[in-house]
Amino acid sequence: MDFAAAGHEVAVADNYLRRLIAEKTDSEPLISTPSLSGRARRFQELSGKRIDVHIGDLADPEVMFDIVRKVQPDTIVHYAEQPSAPYSMRGFSEARETFKNNLDVTFNCIWAVKELVPECHIVKLGTMGEYGTPDIDIEEGWIEIEHKGRKDKFLFPRAAGSLYHTTKVLDTDLLWFYVRTYGLRVTDLMQGPVYGISTPEADLDPALVPNFNYDDIFGTVVNRFLVQAVAGIPLTVYGGGGQTRGYLNLRDTLQCVRLAAEQPAEKGELRIFNQLTETFTVNELAERVKQTGDALGLNVEIKSIPNPRKEKEEHHYNPAYSGLIELGLQPNYMTEDVLAQIIERIIANKDSIVAERIMPRVRWN
Repeated sequence: MDFAAAGHEVAVADNYLRRLIAEKTDSEPLISTPSLSGRARRFQELSGKRIDVHIGDLADPEVMFDIVRKVQPDTIVHYAEQPSAPYSMRGFSEARETFKNNLDVTFNCIWAVKELVPECHIVKLGTMGEYGTPDIDIEEGWIEIEHKGRKDKFLFPRAAGSLYHTTKVLDTDLLWFYVRTYGLRVTDLMQGPVYGISTPEADLDPALVPNFNYDDIFGTVVNRFLVQAVAGIPLTVYGGGGQTRGYLNLRDTLQCVRLAAEQPAEKGELRIFNQLTETFTVNELAERVKQTGDALGLNVEIKSIPNPRKEKEEHHYNPAYSGLIELGLQPNYMTEDVLAQIIERIIANKDSIVAERIMPRVRWN
C-alpha cells in the first residue's frame, strides 16, 4: 500500500503461510484482517490505487518464475519467509518447514532475477539477529580485517541465536555468492524488532491494519508488553532483562524499504543497511511501557521469568546504523505519546486479547 500510494505499480504474492502457522499455533493477531485480495480491493476503493494480487507458493520455482515473467519487476521486495524464531525452535517439523521455505524462496528469487530480469534490484529483509551479540561494535554488514600485515573486507561475522536467524545468515551468503558471480544488485536490510500498528494507509480503514501480534510466536517484545499492560498481566521480562536490541517504528520500516528501493544498489553490489533507529534493553523497554501505562491509569507491574531462549542476558551491543539516515530516513522515535497511541488502540480491542497466547510456549533447550 505504501508503494502504491507513492505512485509505484505494485504486484504482491503470498501463500498465507504466516496466517496458517498463526492458526495452527493459536497465535492470531489482536485485530483480525481479511484476505489479501479483500484488503487490496478495500484499499483500491478508498485510494483508487490498484495492487495486483497473486496467491501462490514462491518456494515452488514454477510459481516464482511465472510471476516474475508476467510482472517484469524493476524491484523485488522479498518478505516471503517464515519470520518467527520461536516457531523455528518448536520442533523438527517446524525447523524443517522454516529451513525449506526460507532458503527455497530466496534461491528461486535469485534465479528468477538472474534468468528473467537481470537488472532487477532485490531488496531483501534480513535481520539484526544474524549478527548475534559480539563483544565488538557491529558494522553495517561489512568489516575490514587486517591479518598478518594484509587487509581485506568481509561480511561481518554472524552468530545467529535461532534456526530462523540462521536461515537469514544463509540468505545473505547465497545473495553474496550470486552478486559477485553474476552481477546482481541487492540490498539486504538487517531489521531490528518492529513495533506499532499505525501507517497512513492502514489508518484509512480497520480492514487495512497490519498484523499486530502479541503472542510468544510472532509478537515482538514491545507489542507483547503493551498488551500485557492493558490486560493487567505483569510484563514478562525474560531472565535478567539486559538483552539489548535495536528497534524501529512500523512507519520507519516502510520508509526504509522504499528508500532502499528508490535508490537501488549498483550492479554487482550487495549493499547492507542496519535497519533500526534506537537501542534498548528489555528492562528499559519494560520501564517505558510501565511509565506510559501508569500515566493512563493501568497500574503496570514488571516480573522476571525464566528465559526460554538461549542468549546472553548481559552483553555489549553497539550497532552502526547511519546508512538509511544518509538515504533520507526521518525516524519516529519511541516516545510516550507513540506508546500511548498504541495502548489506546489495544484498549479498543481489549475483548480480543487471549491471555494464554502471551506466556512462552517454546523453549530453546
